[in-house]
Amino acid sequence: QVQLVESGGGLVQPGGSLRLSCAASGFSFTNYAMSWYRQVAEKERELVATITATGGNTNYADSVKGRFTISRDNAKNTVYLHMNILKVEDTAVYYCNAKYLWKDYWGKGTLVTVSS
Repeated sequence: QVQLVESGGGLVQPGGSLRLSCAASGFSFTNYAMSWYRQVAEKERELVATITATGGNTNYADSVKGRFTISRDNAKNTVYLHMNILKVEDTAVYYCNAKYLWKDYWGKGTLVTVSS
């Protein structure tokens, strides 16, 4: 059974940091590119960051470049999103995604709220 379980969301003040984790199971994690998306109610889901299967390449949305870092630990089947200098506009539900060929899996999301 494929599972992607996000954790680490919560309430943080502007300028603060959070680390999101996504624990994967039920598929060959090391074959999959992993991404973090985010969504604000009634808006389209936005791609935040992607990391290739080996971890050798990463890509980021312009809005988070220089503040967020995606990483993965293939030994632990886990992908992370380190978020620094958080802004109010980073408030969203953050989703973990795994892609390989035609296979596309999603987690249920974790809420990040940036507010003073």
